[in-house]
Amino acid sequence: MLDRAGKALADERELSDRLAALVHLGSRARVGLAESQLLADALDRVRHAYGDVRLSLMQDGALAPYPEGSAGHGAVPATALANGGAVQVDGAVVHALTVKGRLAGALTVPIGTTSQDEALAATLASQLSIALENARLYAELDTLFRAYMSPDVAQSLLADPNRAALGGSLVEVTALFADLRGFTTFSERVSPGEIVEMLNRFHTAAVPCILGNGGTIVQFVGDALLALFNAPAAQPDHAERAAHAALDMQRAAARVNAEVLREQHAGLVSAVEWPQFRVGVNTGPALVGNIGSPEFRGFNAMGDAVNVAARLQSLAEPGTVVIGQSTRDQLTSPADVRSLGDLSLKGKDQTVHAYVLSSLG
Repeated sequence: MLDRAGKALADERELSDRLAALVHLGSRARVGLAESQLLADALDRVRHAYGDVRLSLMQDGALAPYPEGSAGHGAVPATALANGGAVQVDGAVVHALTVKGRLAGALTVPIGTTSQDEALAATLASQLSIALENARLYAELDTLFRAYMSPDVAQSLLADPNRAALGGSLVEVTALFADLRGFTTFSERVSPGEIVEMLNRFHTAAVPCILGNGGTIVQFVGDALLALFNAPAAQPDHAERAAHAALDMQRAAARVNAEVLREQHAGLVSAVEWPQFRVGVNTGPALVGNIGSPEFRGFNAMGDAVNVAARLQSLAEPGTVVIGQSTRDQLTSPADVRSLGDLSLKGKDQTVHAYVLSSLG
């Protein structure tokens, strides 16, 4: 009787451990972990509860042990699991792992001793399939979705999909406009491939300056870009962030131009003068939100403040940053500025006082 009681207690403890492993795996499936981290964590926890669990993943149309060099699922071919389900082999059951309905791997679970083992192993494989699919979908989303929009906008949409609806709200923003002076002349003298290379080099240098200061890149149009601060994420110091970003961009662009000069002297690139960034920054109210149609839309900002930033950029000398009075008024750090006076800007009845910003403490 004591032996039976002991066995029943051991079986109950084993069942409890396996159920706990399933709960743990289910919780990790929702975290958005990288696939390698997810699988390492899952295997460690599951082996503690189930014993010698083995994993294989599809590679080039065949099942290969994971991690590489470890023991796989045995001699079960991918074709045997192509329709899902399980195959029993050598004291274990090999369960199919699927992603989007297609075979993605195999999980080998030792045959247990309790009546619930078969169902638990099948549930384990199903749960791991869900976790694997979530990890890959998350990675795909992170790669494709975020690469085509600013991280703040992507995170905002992931947290609240309703933010993708057409419309917007009136928000005080600081807009940063930048373009490349001399772009047209450069484009006339070089090949299309060299134009793309030039743009990518400048934008590769400029984008981290904006994102590093908390800005949201709204759009690239040819050689120009528009970034916003204080939207979609609230930033009480948005004017100062934008000013820092603009100065950082000019320093980064100067490094690019210095690199290009060295490459030209070495005969590595065409001896054509490269364009230079000019930047305009302005603060004021704008309608911020999704503009377009139900079929295609984009996050953007509309309003006089944004238009003024574009006008100030067009007046800026290459390699400089020009800010409007409204931005100057909100800078709390010591700023080295030179007044340009009251400027008459295209499309505006009233003048705008502007400054060349050289440094910011």
